[in-house]
Amino acid sequence: MEKKDIDWGELTFSYQPCDYSYVCDYENGAWGEGGLTADHTVTLSECAGILHYCQECFEGLKAYTTEDGSIVCFRPDLNARRMADSAERLVMPPFPEDRFVDAVRQVVAANAAWVPPFGSGATLYVRPVMFATGEVIGVRPADRYQFRILVTPVGPYFKGGVKPITICVSEYDRAAPHGTGNIKAGLNYAMSLYPYEKAHERGFSENLYLDSATRTYVEETGGANVLFVDGEGRLVVPQSATDSILPSITRRSLVSVARDMLGMEVVERPVRFDEVDGFVECGLCGTAAVISPVGRIVAGDHEVVFNGGADEMGPVMTRLRDTLTGIQAGTVEAPEGWIVRIPVE
Repeated sequence: MEKKDIDWGELTFSYQPCDYSYVCDYENGAWGEGGLTADHTVTLSECAGILHYCQECFEGLKAYTTEDGSIVCFRPDLNARRMADSAERLVMPPFPEDRFVDAVRQVVAANAAWVPPFGSGATLYVRPVMFATGEVIGVRPADRYQFRILVTPVGPYFKGGVKPITICVSEYDRAAPHGTGNIKAGLNYAMSLYPYEKAHERGFSENLYLDSATRTYVEETGGANVLFVDGEGRLVVPQSATDSILPSITRRSLVSVARDMLGMEVVERPVRFDEVDGFVECGLCGTAAVISPVGRIVAGDHEVVFNGGADEMGPVMTRLRDTLTGIQAGTVEAPEGWIVRIPVE
């Protein structure tokens, strides 16, 4: 199978249509057969539920070319489970988890030529999405939905790759206590766009959000979970007492890597922002970013500096990133069930 003629090293994190998407419709109380399509457009009624009451959720995962030339995906079963949780919270019919994984296999295999080669630094981003297509005018759930998966080859999420970024503490809130912060719904990200643009205007790469109830505890950024390393080399993972942090699959995987493969002590607990000065490393983690090192956090006139101000990723974050990317690339043995091979003809 010959790869597309693309300058893989110059890819940005942006959309480029590939050969096929996957689509399946829900109507009359059941999901249809579903299948691949070369049509990358969506036609909706002006009264579709997604347009009025924001019934929508999505996922993000990646496909990789390993060292031996195989194409694999990383833990798609966890994406299937998280999307089902998101759908239930938004009163949408969950797409069956086994069918979700099978659909990922189908669409990645059909677009195998778009999966960047091993060592290119690029990946194939896989974006499942579900939204209400049924017509509603009163406030209620729709009766028809569509599940789709699009794919696109991407480069690094943040410009500069693993060069430390500077983020700021936002004056805005990302999610309400016991709201929808712990599901992957588009409405959460819409709320972060205005503060994201304001942060960019001030020269920051991202916002760090504190809990909206007390503005005391670290939660996450607009698009990633946060990790810290303390002075004793322990990985410190912020937790939410009000279910307003997204359960990142990358974060959960990094916790397992740290504890079970690297022998690190991992502490998962609420983290007050006034503790952050005491940490020596900080990173943002997620499917898109894997780990992006944070060099500085700015809160008003106060600045917290990590890794001694070095213009590189800290040693602990580097070990975590290298181990996880090695698992994904097939150069490090993966825990059972983490890697799904995609058969390609």
